[in-house]
Amino acid sequence: MQLPFHLTSQSKIKQHLTLELYKDLKEVRTPWGYSLDQAIRSGIENPDSSIGIYAGDMESYDSFSQIFLPIIEDYHHLAPGWSHKPGFQEAVLPDPDPDQKFIHSSRIRVARNLAGFPFSGNMTRNQRLALEETVTQVFKTLPGQLSGTYTSFSQLNEKQFNALLEQGLAFSKGDRFMDAAGINRDYPLGRGIFTSRDKVIRVWVSEEDHLRIIAQSPGGDIASVFNRMIRMIKALDDKLDFAFDLKKGFLTSCPTNIGTAMRAGVHIHLEKLEKNLSCLETIARIHHLQIRGTAGEKTTVEKAVFDISNARRLGISTNTILEDLYQGIQAIINAEKSL
Repeated sequence: MQLPFHLTSQSKIKQHLTLELYKDLKEVRTPWGYSLDQAIRSGIENPDSSIGIYAGDMESYDSFSQIFLPIIEDYHHLAPGWSHKPGFQEAVLPDPDPDQKFIHSSRIRVARNLAGFPFSGNMTRNQRLALEETVTQVFKTLPGQLSGTYTSFSQLNEKQFNALLEQGLAFSKGDRFMDAAGINRDYPLGRGIFTSRDKVIRVWVSEEDHLRIIAQSPGGDIASVFNRMIRMIKALDDKLDFAFDLKKGFLTSCPTNIGTAMRAGVHIHLEKLEKNLSCLETIARIHHLQIRGTAGEKTTVEKAVFDISNARRLGISTNTILEDLYQGIQAIINAEKSL
C-alpha cells in the first residue's frame, strides 16, 4: 500500500504524511464524524495544491494533531515554543499616502468560525441553514454604524446575484481546491452577505469559513479601516462563541489562516517598482509582506497595481501585523518616489 499522491505533488501534506502515520490516523473520527481521508481529499485530487489538507471542525486540529502540527510549523516558519499572541487594540497611525497618489484602497479581512458547528467542508444542509439563522439574528442586533442589511444568496435570482458579484459584494462558488474539500457543497444554500450602512464592513457567511469579516475603504488610511474591523469583531464576539485555541489562536478551515486569521493589505500603484521587482521583493521580505497580483492570489499584476498584505498570521498579534504593513508600505512608497 502507498499513499495516493500524484508524483508531481509538492504539497505539505505529501511531505509530512507518512504511510505509518496514515495507518495510525485513518480510523480516527472527530466528534462531528470527520476523517483524515476527508481532510486530505483536496490534496489528493489536486496535485498542484500547496497545502493539501483542510480541517472539518475545530476538533480536527486535536484529532489529527500529528499531521496538522508539523504542517502548521512548516508553513508558518515557527520557532520552538510558538503560540498565538493576543492583542487587538485600536491603532493610531497617520495615512501613509495622504495625497492618494499610490494607494487605491485598504482592506482588512478576518476569518472566524463558530465553535458549535462543524466547519464549511463538513456541514450538512440543515447545519448550514442553522448557522445562517444564528448569525443573521446577531446581525439584527448590531448598533449604530455597524448596523446594516443581510442578503441571503439563495433568495436572489441570477440577475440580482450577478449584480452583487459585479459590485464585489458577493462571492461565487469556491475554486476546485475548496470543491474537493466539500466547502462548495449545497452552494448557494446558507450563504449570504451582511453589509454595513456605510458599506465599509462586509461579512461573508459560509464561504471557506463561517464568517469572513471584511473592512475596506478607498485610500490609505489603514488604521481607520483596522479600527472599524475591531469594533465589528468585538460586537460579534459579544454574541457568538468563536472557535479558538490558546496555542493556535482562531481556528480556520485551512491551516494557513489560523492564529490571528487576519489579512491586512492595500491595492497600490507602483509603476516604477513594477520594473524593479527585486527591490520591491526585498522591502516586502524585510517587513514580512506578501506580494500578490491585482485580484489576489494566483493572479497577474494589471496596470502596475499590486495587492500587498501581511505574510505572517500566527505567533504575532494583529497590531504587530498592522505595524508591519504600515512600515512596509511607507518604505515601498519611499522607494517608488526615489526611483
